[in-house]
Amino acid sequence: MRNQVTFKAATFIGAISLLTSSVFAEDAAKPVQGGTLIYLEQQSHTNLYPPAGGFYPNGGILNQITDKLTYQNPKTLEIEPWIADSWTVNADATEYVFKLREGVTFSDGTPLDANAVAKNYDTFGRGNKDLKQPVSEVINNYDHSEVIDAQTVKFLFKKPSPGFLQGTSVIGSGLVSLKTLGLPFEQLGDATKIIGSGPFVVASETLGKDLSLKARDDYKWGPQKLTHQGRAYLDGIKYIITGEDSVRIGGLLSGQADFIRQLQAYDEKQVSDQKFPIYAAPTRGVNDSIAFRPENPLVADVKVRQALLHATNNKEIVDTLFSANYPRATTVISSAAAGYEDLSARLAYDPDLAAKLLDEAGWTKGADGIRQKDGKSLSLAVYESLPQPQNKAVLQLVAQQWAKIGVKLQVLAGTSGNIVIDTVNPEKTPLVVAEVGRADPDVIKSQFYPLNRDALLQKGGLNAKATFTDAKLNGILESVASGTDSAQRVAASKAAQEYLLDQAYVIPIFEEPQVFAGAPYVHGITFEGVGRPSFYDTWLAEH
Repeated sequence: MRNQVTFKAATFIGAISLLTSSVFAEDAAKPVQGGTLIYLEQQSHTNLYPPAGGFYPNGGILNQITDKLTYQNPKTLEIEPWIADSWTVNADATEYVFKLREGVTFSDGTPLDANAVAKNYDTFGRGNKDLKQPVSEVINNYDHSEVIDAQTVKFLFKKPSPGFLQGTSVIGSGLVSLKTLGLPFEQLGDATKIIGSGPFVVASETLGKDLSLKARDDYKWGPQKLTHQGRAYLDGIKYIITGEDSVRIGGLLSGQADFIRQLQAYDEKQVSDQKFPIYAAPTRGVNDSIAFRPENPLVADVKVRQALLHATNNKEIVDTLFSANYPRATTVISSAAAGYEDLSARLAYDPDLAAKLLDEAGWTKGADGIRQKDGKSLSLAVYESLPQPQNKAVLQLVAQQWAKIGVKLQVLAGTSGNIVIDTVNPEKTPLVVAEVGRADPDVIKSQFYPLNRDALLQKGGLNAKATFTDAKLNGILESVASGTDSAQRVAASKAAQEYLLDQAYVIPIFEEPQVFAGAPYVHGITFEGVGRPSFYDTWLAEH
């Protein structure tokens, strides 16, 4: 039994009783039941409406309390049965029919049947304006559902939607009860209101501080190809929000915690030297990047954006700040992503070319060394992105690199409220940090299409006043999402990568993993396809 300890982090106050396994393993190779996993999370979750699960603190909870129609095998990336026993897809990917597993219930006892699945996807696919529930970014061209019988549901699409099957396996498609679906978006930040069918249920929560999950005793419907089908081995999971890196590391190495998220590269050696396992799970999506907002006149000229791209030395950034777990980006998407194409030649660091491009664009150095044109300085601002590892340091190093060619980059901290407002205003934020994980070609559309994350702030997207639009880019992105042939979708993804770099809309920096560390006695840690942990198979050995 662990001793009671007091964490001194500013993120929470007072002594917290930490529990350990009540049943110890006699054989480290044989899973045993019992114990509570103490999980130190860097950030508090925001909203647990499933399509908001892309934020890693959100997904790390949803992955324990909800199930999905299908399961994407994290090793093969094949789509396998889970709540759906089987499915059929028509030739042009406009109709999907799922046969559901029998006997599955939500934790409130209501059935997870065709009607519940239909209501979930009608909400995720069309949104609910009255309840302010947004459309899921992983569902394209959705029209409606049809309940065929209690265990059979059909989904129909306005245009081909070949990424939908993979979309049924992601965090954003976690199935929740009709009671949860009936709540307005603003109430879904309260984890106690999220009723899923997963192996764990929410026991209690102190908003912004900690969250306790307990195992669901009657759970017996894990992904169908897993050997384990019954109750989770753990009795529970205790999430504690611990913003300070040193406190998370100290808690793990001292035995006061079992598992931590967001292990920084500079702490990896300290952990590995003490023989604690490090897990670097790939996110397989759009790389950690800087994306421009061409609506802003300072970066409207493609030559300016190209200059900044060639003034960025992503190798220096990776070599200076990161470990081998963070590969240097060679294109817009991860080298582990479908449709990857090595475009490193287009990302070449060339400060002489960068200076030449700025000269050609009419930007000349002033007395202070900052380039000027028509009485304006080439001075840009960007907000630090807290979810991205060492993002402040990354942006500060970029600022140093850009200063060499006479461009000023101000790195802003700001409050969460300011960031939300300012990042949809291209006048205040001519560039933004961009990254999204998903193991499907649709991920590139999710990041850059105006009706999805809209990183470029195009007309029809997040900025209601936007006039900038790129019809060619949007057409390519639509081809990624609607192509019925897999080769066609891969070709469209490659075309999108090439076009994004030719137009210098984005500067890729590194392939972002999710890096965790665990105690040696923690076994059975698994991750879904883009790096969110699953604790269904996790168990604690004697220690």
